[in-house]
Amino acid sequence: MSTSPSMLTILGATGSIGLNTLDVVSRYPDNYEIFALTAHTNIKKLYELCLLHKPKIAVTSTEIQAKQLADSLRAAGLKIKIFFGEEGLSAAASASEVTHVMAAIVGGAGLVPTLAAARAGKIILLANKEAIVMGGNWFLSIAEQAKAVLLPIDSEHNAIFQCLPINLENAKLDDSRRPDVKKILLTASGGPFLTRPLETFSTIRPEEACAHPNWKMGRKISVDSATMINKALELIEATLLFSMPASQIQVLIHPESIIHSMVAYKDGSVLAQLGNPDMRTPIAHALAWPNRIESGVEVLDLISTGQLNFLPVDFQRFPGIALGRQVAEARDCSSIVFNAANEVAVANFLAGQGLRFNAISEKIDEVLQLLSKETSRKAEGIEDILALDAKTREITQNLCQRGN
Repeated sequence: MSTSPSMLTILGATGSIGLNTLDVVSRYPDNYEIFALTAHTNIKKLYELCLLHKPKIAVTSTEIQAKQLADSLRAAGLKIKIFFGEEGLSAAASASEVTHVMAAIVGGAGLVPTLAAARAGKIILLANKEAIVMGGNWFLSIAEQAKAVLLPIDSEHNAIFQCLPINLENAKLDDSRRPDVKKILLTASGGPFLTRPLETFSTIRPEEACAHPNWKMGRKISVDSATMINKALELIEATLLFSMPASQIQVLIHPESIIHSMVAYKDGSVLAQLGNPDMRTPIAHALAWPNRIESGVEVLDLISTGQLNFLPVDFQRFPGIALGRQVAEARDCSSIVFNAANEVAVANFLAGQGLRFNAISEKIDEVLQLLSKETSRKAEGIEDILALDAKTREITQNLCQRGN
């Protein structure tokens, strides 16, 4: 590891990924220095993190929040520059001093600042899968041109990364060994409703959907896990990150969340990455890559873990997986629509606005069909992506308000 500390910007510092990143980094004060912390609504927590980690920059969503934070930090005797909005996020992600960017903003809101980090050639710790799902190959080409390094943080993609033959120079699958890979096995816990009777899905409440059995996550991601649309997004992301056709990626249910994913090779070998369900493991792996550091996570005790189970995906229970596979196979603008429609539908469900839990996938399917002509092409730039994203959100919101 370099003798000079790595300078880290954390986009989404107050969320679970951001806080876990700070936990890992705090163990190595000589190796990592916090350059910028950002938050969307939890300004109180951002203030506390600024007191503790003393970044050079803090970023809020609005100018009002920025003024409140600046006043509080000034009263505490801290000289921290305060920015706000999308422009502030992009500045924090692309600053010349920064070496690493943790991209942990949830949803499509993370695309623009993550793109700024890619254009600036940063080492990007990619927890925001939506940036890849929305940006697709266009985003990846921008990152490649700028020699940015993309290191996956999602436990499944990080596991795949660890099991594939990766080129140390660019953190990509070694093309010379690509023919050795037969398929990727993308695991999924199945969420809280793996065995719940299907006839009761229409009565599922937001607090039930947010109660994940294995992982402590934010509300939106927890609902995505409950519908397994999170896995559909991960399937789309995996085809892009690892340049692998959807036909070579199999999703299987693994309720214990101990094996985070596997890679099968043509000689019959199957390599798996195992570990306790704790996001500090993939975070530490990416922070130190290609080396290893302590993460604070206990080594897996296989004896106490006991039996590991695997099940096929029930597409009647989780129709979002089938939709995601269609999108992954299309490799066009349908991925933008899929993500935006899901975000709006989930927000309506969480807000208690009358949208049934099992109507989330139905709305996504309906919007994909309505916009089929516009999705059968490839995005040529950020303007195309954001325009289709905005149109999708408007259409989905209107559909949700009409009932389910």
